[in-house]
Amino acid sequence: MLRSGPRGLVRPGTLLRVTGDRPVLLGLLLYLLLAVMPTMLFWVASRLLPAVVTRVGERRRSRRTPPGPTLECVVANLRRLRREVRARSQPTQVRRVAVLAAYDDTLLQTCGLVGVDAPLACAVGTEDRAFARLLTEAALEDAGISLDPPQDDTAAA
Repeated sequence: MLRSGPRGLVRPGTLLRVTGDRPVLLGLLLYLLLAVMPTMLFWVASRLLPAVVTRVGERRRSRRTPPGPTLECVVANLRRLRREVRARSQPTQVRRVAVLAAYDDTLLQTCGLVGVDAPLACAVGTEDRAFARLLTEAALEDAGISLDPPQDDTAAA
């Protein structure tokens, strides 16, 4: 049996699809989504992209530069301070104490860079520090750091 529908005669049980079958609210939401989405994507990208680029640049820069002085620079300072401590040519007691304290700090810094346990780190008294300094110097020598590099024979002649 045929019945009359909006487009002419239709069989019963047949569904007709026309463009106006969707609810109005769904169509309006779809329209807003398509109209607003490009603007929202551009706004989010303009806000997030500079932060992401800055963060990636900072990570690359932090990987390139070491966090502190190089081992060669620290060992050079250690050797220079060792010569000053051994020379004992400081004019005042204050200068002698300052050079010895700088030498101790540089010893500890070198031990940290090399990964050697430093007995000097937990020494307290003056005599205790002197003995711990010797132990720390020996530990660095055992690790391969030469505190007294060999002198050139050509420079002495």
